[in-house]
Amino acid sequence: MSKRVVMTGNETVAEAVRQINPDVVAAYPITPSTAVVEYISQYVADGLIDTEFVTAESEHSALSACIGAAAGGGRVMNATSAQGLALMWEMLYIASAMRLPMILAVVNRALSGPINIHGDHSDTMGARDCGWIQLYSENCQEVYDNMLQAVRISEHIDVRTPVIVALDGFITSHAIDTLETERDEDVKRFIGDYITLNSILDTKNVVTYGAIDFQDYYFEHKRQQLEGLHKSAEIIKSVGEEFGRTFGREYGFFEGYKLDDAEYAIVAMNSAAGTIKTVIDDLREEGVKAGLLKLRVFRPFPAAEIAEALKTMKVVAILDRTSTAGAQGGPLFSEIRSALYSESSRPGIVNYIYGLGGKDLTPEHIRYVYDTLRRIDRTGKIDRLVDYLNLREEGGQD
Repeated sequence: MSKRVVMTGNETVAEAVRQINPDVVAAYPITPSTAVVEYISQYVADGLIDTEFVTAESEHSALSACIGAAAGGGRVMNATSAQGLALMWEMLYIASAMRLPMILAVVNRALSGPINIHGDHSDTMGARDCGWIQLYSENCQEVYDNMLQAVRISEHIDVRTPVIVALDGFITSHAIDTLETERDEDVKRFIGDYITLNSILDTKNVVTYGAIDFQDYYFEHKRQQLEGLHKSAEIIKSVGEEFGRTFGREYGFFEGYKLDDAEYAIVAMNSAAGTIKTVIDDLREEGVKAGLLKLRVFRPFPAAEIAEALKTMKVVAILDRTSTAGAQGGPLFSEIRSALYSESSRPGIVNYIYGLGGKDLTPEHIRYVYDTLRRIDRTGKIDRLVDYLNLREEGGQD
């Protein structure tokens, strides 16, 4: 039976970790994810979990310890943000190349410089091609549910690939929210026991991790590494369906909010979705057929499913909470525009960069976006393919 509770996003991550009770958590705290590992260390100190808590000297070392523990056959978790994720860069690729299951909660924060501790998606979007599955969370309920599902997804025999669970810094991590948590015994039953494969501690079945790999087989091994990501799509769907049958909250690649009959749609991730839904409700009362596609799974990217959901729209706006230097638009925009390219009928598409460094996204900004989509539909003209919201600069809507 579910229990209604009040928690911050960071506390929600830690509560999920408490219920999962991993073998090892290795971490170096960084704002705004610091409280996650503070809560976990307190659980260890109080004897609520028997996790081995490793206090490393840096994020690079923390993920290195996680890799060693996972290679040894342990269930492993970690948490970080921004520069912490960037310092892990080398090890992110190594963890995925070794096909080691583990969960990394990333509290999204702007990458320096300038130095900023508030939320945008530059950290996880920068890591989008490192071979990890990426799940995004609108609120604390989704943070909790994604953490539990991530264990099943990452450890599946056909996947064996690490997973990032992302939530917005301060907006979700530090805000108090209501959510439903499940009984410890029900969570344990859902995630199951960890199945160890190819442990470096099994001296009777010797394996090699971290071997050097030159021109002869590197290409082939990188191709094989992708199988975990490719196969994870079906596992993400099946685990989301099973989660729904078990706990009453079903998940897929994305959530469509009033999307079925929409003419104008916004695509966004994480906490911005709540603001967008509020504006959609108001616009619907005014007779405007507005909708939202809230993306939950960014890697593996569900291109075919997104194209099917958006191809009948008149005009679509893609909201990116990061900027990609020198590119034509943000990473989410590029992915979705590419997904729609092969469709014989496809909507007009524009891109808005928003919320960098935690800058506010208000209902007025969202209404401006929908007004612009309707104007594009009327005139057939896109003035700015890539634009900015709430920017003190010519060309940026504020």
